Amino acid sequence: MSRVLIIEDEYAMRRALEDLLAGEGYRVLVASDGPTGLERATEQRPDLVLLDVMLPKLDGFSVAGGLRKLG
Repeated sequence: MSRVLIIEDEYAMRRALEDLLAGEGYRVLVASDGPTGLERATEQRPDLVLLDVMLPKLDGFSVAGGLRKLG
């Protein structure tokens, strides 16, 4: 089963994406801020990351940079 990580601070959007993807059979991981998202991506190694650009604590561009460093 493919894993998708949603990094989104807006609850309604995060929940809608989570429900939609879970309904399609994906294993969905979620995070509500940049540091948590980066941590989950490191630990869980998802197949796809849906990343909001404007996040609290660490913006999406910084998260994307951190993910690129991980390979």
